[in-house]
Amino acid sequence: MSAAEKPQAEGLRADARWLKPRADLFRDAAIASIESRALAYLRAGVAVHFRGPAGAGKTTLAMQLAAALDRPTVTIAGDGWFTGANLVGEAVGERTKRVHDRFIHNVTKTESATSKLWEDRALTVAMEEGYTLVYDEFTRSPPEANNPLLAALEEGVLVLSTPGRERRVIEAHPEFRAIFTSNPAEYAAVKAPQDALLDRMITFDLSYFDAETELGVVAARSRLAPEHCRPIVMLVRALRAAAQADGVLMGRAAPPSMRTAILIARIAADQGLRPNCADERFVQLCFDALESRAPSDRDDVASVADARSKFFERLRAAIREHCPAPPTEKAA
Repeated sequence: MSAAEKPQAEGLRADARWLKPRADLFRDAAIASIESRALAYLRAGVAVHFRGPAGAGKTTLAMQLAAALDRPTVTIAGDGWFTGANLVGEAVGERTKRVHDRFIHNVTKTESATSKLWEDRALTVAMEEGYTLVYDEFTRSPPEANNPLLAALEEGVLVLSTPGRERRVIEAHPEFRAIFTSNPAEYAAVKAPQDALLDRMITFDLSYFDAETELGVVAARSRLAPEHCRPIVMLVRALRAAAQADGVLMGRAAPPSMRTAILIARIAADQGLRPNCADERFVQLCFDALESRAPSDRDDVASVADARSKFFERLRAAIREHCPAPPTEKAA
């Protein structure tokens, strides 16, 4: 059965979708090892959690595993306004039914009954139908909003305390699985997860990959030849290392990630550019892609202008170092 046929054949619930494994993803021994172990744990009924910095591939990996499970997937993303109702469901209105009794022709008797209208949300749908739940950046949600997950992951039971739903106790379908991601580095938006919740899942700490793995990923995702991707990857890695060594260089901005390298490589492929510091179009592309990492007014620096000037000097020097001009051209 094709992916297009599955929703109609199985009566897919709202907000769920069938995911297809992506063919444009790079896999080496390190990535394959994480995938195979995580998939084995998921098939055993244990939730998995990918934790790491932005651009480390957490969400992509979560979606790829959800596709491998070959079940419909429900995806949600955490945020500061998230509540338990957003996770399990809530009453969304009322329905009133009136019955008019005119058994006696000159007497009318009217009876009214009001009931609440309930709308299931991601966790309830996934547990009841046996779907895969992908909860992206779950630590951005307040810890109390995630309390329903404790019993869901431990006992496979969800108790809906809010009136309005006919069936108040949900027992997890045998195919129910859960995948989580989080970024502990985003302190401004992240809440500390409950230890009790972390105890109910296996956590994979993902850091930035080595240079060769990043090169393979960037080439696969951008369709730029590997020999042209390599200078871009090395440029981004050099800036990342500089940012980690010098906190002032990029202020509070996150260091550039593999995602930044993919972005530059993808645009370069689309515009026919090559990593070349003598090509001002390529240099401008790098500046446009990386300018958001420069210090800004929110950073605690004596002079924002001086800090930004230092950042752009470092960026231009890194472009010259890692993306040299051909011998016949003069570097910018």
